[in-house]
Amino acid sequence: MHQRKKNTTQGWASRLLPICFLSILTLGIQGCQDGVSTEGQPITNGTPASTYNGPAARTTDIQNFRVSLWEPLRKQNRCGECHGTGGQAPLFVREDDVNLAYEAVNPFINRAEPDASSLVTKVANGHNCWEASDSACASIITTYVEAWVGTGTTTGREIELEAPIDKVVGESKQFPVDPLLFATHVHPLLTQYCIECHIETAIAPQSPYFSDTDIDTAYASVKTSIDLDTPANSRLVLRLLELHNCWDDCPSNALEMETAITQMADGILPTPIDPDLVVSGALSLPDGIVASGGSRHETDVIALYEFKTGTGDIAYDTSGVDPAINLTKSGDVSWVEGWGLEFRNGKAQGVTGDSSKLTQLIQATGEYSVEAWLVPANVTQEGPARIISYSAGDNVRNFTLGQTLYNYDFMHRSSTTDGNGEPAHSTADADEDLQASEQHVVITYDPANGRRIYVNGVFTDDIDATASGNLSDWDDSYALVLGSEPSGTNPWAGKVRLLAVHNRALTEPQITQNFAAGVGEKYYLLFNVTDLVGLPQSYIMFEVSQFDNYSYQFRDARFISLDTTVTPGSIPLEGMRIGINGKESAMGQAYDHLVTTINGTDYTANGQSLSRIGTTIPLEKGSDSDEFFLTFERLGSNTNVYTEPAIPVPAVPADNDPVSQIGLRTFEEISASMSMLTGVPRTNSAVASTYATIKQQLPSSEIINGFLSSHQVAVSQLAIEYCSELVDDNGLRSSFFPGLNFSTDANDIVDNTWQDQVVNPIIDTFLGQNIATQPVPADVRAELMLLLTDTSDLKPYDSSGNSNPDGLPDGLARCGGPCSADRTSIVTKAACASVLGSAALLLQ
Repeated sequence: MHQRKKNTTQGWASRLLPICFLSILTLGIQGCQDGVSTEGQPITNGTPASTYNGPAARTTDIQNFRVSLWEPLRKQNRCGECHGTGGQAPLFVREDDVNLAYEAVNPFINRAEPDASSLVTKVANGHNCWEASDSACASIITTYVEAWVGTGTTTGREIELEAPIDKVVGESKQFPVDPLLFATHVHPLLTQYCIECHIETAIAPQSPYFSDTDIDTAYASVKTSIDLDTPANSRLVLRLLELHNCWDDCPSNALEMETAITQMADGILPTPIDPDLVVSGALSLPDGIVASGGSRHETDVIALYEFKTGTGDIAYDTSGVDPAINLTKSGDVSWVEGWGLEFRNGKAQGVTGDSSKLTQLIQATGEYSVEAWLVPANVTQEGPARIISYSAGDNVRNFTLGQTLYNYDFMHRSSTTDGNGEPAHSTADADEDLQASEQHVVITYDPANGRRIYVNGVFTDDIDATASGNLSDWDDSYALVLGSEPSGTNPWAGKVRLLAVHNRALTEPQITQNFAAGVGEKYYLLFNVTDLVGLPQSYIMFEVSQFDNYSYQFRDARFISLDTTVTPGSIPLEGMRIGINGKESAMGQAYDHLVTTINGTDYTANGQSLSRIGTTIPLEKGSDSDEFFLTFERLGSNTNVYTEPAIPVPAVPADNDPVSQIGLRTFEEISASMSMLTGVPRTNSAVASTYATIKQQLPSSEIINGFLSSHQVAVSQLAIEYCSELVDDNGLRSSFFPGLNFSTDANDIVDNTWQDQVVNPIIDTFLGQNIATQPVPADVRAELMLLLTDTSDLKPYDSSGNSNPDGLPDGLARCGGPCSADRTSIVTKAACASVLGSAALLLQ
């Protein structure tokens, strides 16, 4: 979790007042475009509350309470139906006197930790949530409370470290490599009762895919849902007790599943801890302290997605600004542990009626920001692939954040761009700002600066070449969608871990602040080393989060004592490693070469930093079950001689099909090679335009087995453009084809001249001189001459009266009469392109 920046009264009033005015309006249903749903709510959420006619707020704090919490919660579809005037105590949304409502709510508010307020936790535990997700309602109320109690402050709350429960590293059962026990006891139940949803080929697939008929796929997917040490705590069992798709009686079904898991677990022996290891105390992720100190700037957020729900088909907008643009998943989209959505070939889309608040609230300010934590799946996606889009189809949008290879693309509709947001504003090719790793990306627009793109808190220095315009032509019938267009085209692959839309352009300090706050569910884990260092309440602390469905991230290691009187002397520390479930992790040991000394000079009230680097280790049983600990080669007077594990003998490689030693030039290499050979610069406007159009159709991989016919079509188009520019430029063509008179009728140029002044320069330049190549230059020469000067078909008919006696067309330079004035240039271009666009250039 993270702490949002507390909002000013003016900021929240500016967010709520436009909605009050807009609630007068009712949005008419507008025509569907490319799959955009027109269903939704007008800009008012539920039955509107009555006008307040009671006494004025007596203090500034009461007024802040009224604007930030009382106003949105007093609606009849929220808390007003029960906790209003004459209703159930506490009457914290009573409408006769906001001052009495303020008195009623205060005992239920935790000003130091708003998310721990009983007003929040009551709803989080299932009390009258107006959404389908209790956690979504809790997040929204937390936003309201933070807006009220945090007014005027810009800092996050202080984290209070507390000693965790002492746990000794114990034996733990590990999943065996062989899935036999799972296949025997548990998998039959899953394939019998869960296969309609938990398989990738289902009509509406739900991960994890533990019902897959492929046993290895199912086994890999089920591990986070099974607790081998305590089968009753397995997710498979708990979900049935939560009435999730029982096949008969839920308690009986849960017991049946627990029995099957127990039978599986009984066949697995616990793994004992190595007695020679120097170990810390043990902790699981829930034993940690929630790292909620990061302060985010969210004063002008109008849509917010933190993806905390983790289940179901809805990603909730928890900004607290009505109407909520809740996003519905479709296609191949799955939840990411530690908060997020992963897109493979799917989307998450809001309805147009709800999405319309973006147009209305952004037009009110004339500026906006789209902020996201992203993990692109690769750097080969083009289109641009749509990451976040407020649009209605392939060619109409208000804004889009997209990906083209290593670039982020910002398409933005205004009076100076077209209805598709073009020309797009993109990061520079050479900078390769987009990487297939977790990145904080912010796009901003305001009239003074135009479009800007920030990556990991830093402005990319790409200046918008398009003049700023106004947003008067934005269309409020479009839909907010993640992962593709509303129609499903231009899909993007990757993870979105947070999304915020602001109706102000964030400043650089605000962007830096949000980047520093980080993303996802984070904990401080305090590993007890008191007995090892001989100092009271001594711990080595990490910030730990579940990075994705497969790994944990550890970072910012430091030594700290919770006893404020402690000042360490000189304590050596060497070779620290991370353990999980009774053994040292086989991967991610970034601290194994650490050599340092814990000392009084470097030690402060916040402890002593040991390492700022981070690492990831594989997830095994799941965040609720995995148990972590630390080991040391030396800590204080305790030592252990670490022995590197034996290097396993590699298996005999399979006798696979031979791999080709010949590869393809990729898109950028093809264009660069054509430019070098012809002398036509890549920046030539005609060449650059063609390249931009067909770039996504060119090969993106050097593997020759991936070559497609569409690749050759694109290569040919680009070759034609380069050759056309070569021949049309008098200086370039006189250097490349010396002696050829382009004004001469092509029909009058003899064969030897075509060979000497056109064909030979092409072969010598593109294939090389005196170089053994494939194809053989002599064969290419013969083919070109046949292409240019073949005259066997100039006679209308042969002796039998049949046309086209040899089955070949006439040579391009032989017209059977006078040729057109530009025929010589056209023939030369064709000869040039036929070789430039061939395998001679494409292969490497």
